[in-house]
Amino acid sequence: MSVFTDVEIAYLGTQRLARLATSSASATPDVSAVVFSVDGDTITSGGYDITKTVRYRNLLANPQAVIVIDDLPTTDPWAPRGVKIRGTAIVEQGMHGLFIRITPKTIWTWGLDESKDAEARFAGVARRDV
Repeated sequence: MSVFTDVEIAYLGTQRLARLATSSASATPDVSAVVFSVDGDTITSGGYDITKTVRYRNLLANPQAVIVIDDLPTTDPWAPRGVKIRGTAIVEQGMHGLFIRITPKTIWTWGLDESKDAEARFAGVARRDV
């Protein structure tokens, strides 16, 4: 069984951009717009040469990350939807260079067909630990 629900996998498959938040060893935050993909129970993100990025340097010092994938399909009615994933992140070597792999610890969703097992927080946001 995947850490992602079928609804989450379907939604993530329709999106291309995300925001990846990292923090330095001294807790200086950074957020970057990134491309991503789902790889089994993880999220991966790469780029041309990630060694030149703040997120790469941050992850070497502090391997925690949050990635947010969201959109606003309509404003009338207002209908934001998305997935936020917090977890550990490692840098790996792939066929086309280095990439980041995020292993979820906590997943939040909103505006999607929520699982009955998810704990509702506020304004339709559901949270679950995986």
